[in-house]
Amino acid sequence: MQYPIPRQQADEHSGVDDDARLSAELAAVVAAARRRAVRDGDRQIDTAHLLHSLLEYDPDVRATFDGEPQIARLLGYLVQRSIGYGLRWQSTVEDSGAIPVVTGVAGHSPLAATAMSYAAERAARRGDGPAHGVDLLVGIVVDPRSRAVEVLERAGVDVPELFMRIEHGSQEYVGGAEAGG
Repeated sequence: MQYPIPRQQADEHSGVDDDARLSAELAAVVAAARRRAVRDGDRQIDTAHLLHSLLEYDPDVRATFDGEPQIARLLGYLVQRSIGYGLRWQSTVEDSGAIPVVTGVAGHSPLAATAMSYAAERAARRGDGPAHGVDLLVGIVVDPRSRAVEVLERAGVDVPELFMRIEHGSQEYVGGAEAGG
């Protein structure tokens, strides 16, 4: 049985207010994650859905990883979600309890909602416009018990090193293209 995921607002992004705090590209990523969750029969968009869509649609996110073999392994694990890997997640809500979560965001797991808020806050701190995919990736990996982090670790990604690389090189990954390159 499929559970429809409630639509957020007209622009289809999560608990972030409808105030252009997400780039158009990131709003499209969230819409793709919603379609993926519905297709997979999941009740909510979780961090693994968001990670999958980021890897498929955002070249800046892909650039943060260690090349195509690592991305291929990640996508392989994420694709397996609907055919076996991750089926244990289907009837559960993603909430690690490790960090305070954003509540009241229909259609998103608590951790996915928190990651979306984190992305918007990170972009606001940067002060150069709406949140981008790399902002959401950072929001996803800050909780080590998220489903996306589980997938990343199974694919051999050193998540703390990924986080530090993005945070210390954040100017390289903003605005939809690498700066200075």
